Amino acid sequence: MASAVTTLRSGLPDRYLTPDDIAELFGVPLETVYQWRRKRSGPPGFRVGKHVRYDPAAVRQWTHERMADDFAA
Repeated sequence: MASAVTTLRSGLPDRYLTPDDIAELFGVPLETVYQWRRKRSGPPGFRVGKHVRYDPAAVRQWTHERMADDFAA
């Protein structure tokens, strides 16, 4: 299985990303991903039963918006 970083860089993956994938992708602890979700400051996620998943397209868009905000500052 490809890593989250490889998956995102090579185009839309054929699966939704997990919180572990997001943590790996951004090089942050898993708890940070959960804090982002609680504060609604991270990439938008959604629930599938008791599991949180992330649409790679939404994660990519969120990343581009953060980069644009940073360059504009």
